[in-house]
Amino acid sequence: MNIEVWSDFMCPFCYIGKRRLENVLEQFPHRDKVKLQFKSFELDPNAEVNSGKTNTEYLSSKYNITEEQARGMNAQMNANARTAGLEYNIDAMIPTNSFAAHRLTHWADTQGKALELSERLFKAIFIEGKHAGDHKVLADLAQEVGLDRDAAAAVLSSDEFTENVRADQAEGAQLGIQGVPFFVLDRKFAVSGAQPDEVFLNALQKAWDEHSPFTIVESADATTDGGVCTDEGCEIPPNKPSN
Repeated sequence: MNIEVWSDFMCPFCYIGKRRLENVLEQFPHRDKVKLQFKSFELDPNAEVNSGKTNTEYLSSKYNITEEQARGMNAQMNANARTAGLEYNIDAMIPTNSFAAHRLTHWADTQGKALELSERLFKAIFIEGKHAGDHKVLADLAQEVGLDRDAAAAVLSSDEFTENVRADQAEGAQLGIQGVPFFVLDRKFAVSGAQPDEVFLNALQKAWDEHSPFTIVESADATTDGGVCTDEGCEIPPNKPSN
């Protein structure tokens, strides 16, 4: 089974969705026959590489809210991440342009290290507060996952793999993808957003068992809609009511 994952490194729900899928795959009896493939999606292609803003300032400006309200949004996102076993420090996140990170990941794919680099990038951005638009930082992260640092730096200083990123984006547009994360399973089923574990498990089983048209798989519980990011921002899903 092939699972294509459209995501952006600036999308906090993309790391959460990635981890939820991985957690569910650990329980899936056919895990060894599942291949993950990450696809590029830019939430804001025009984002500045060096905005000089903190994440709190960025959110405050983007949504025209106070910085206190922005910190509240960050606290909610940190709490959401913990449900997937991730300890976000999203206040420390550095807003930047993700295009270089996407290009580098495509290069890493040619070296058999795309999954490792994707994981390292997400951790660096949302947990460690590293600047993922800085070429030096990106080259260092590539080296940490076993890639040649000089080769990574050479890719970053060129325009290599630009067409690969654009091809992913065009393919996503053809599929009607407007927000991320977006998971496509064997081109039969799709999961939109960082859905609860049972949704991923259901989709995996359906994709494994059936040959059917491309279908969006969603939660039956309206109170557990998966978090998703669009170019207008990230919407926090409502919490389940307590019993």
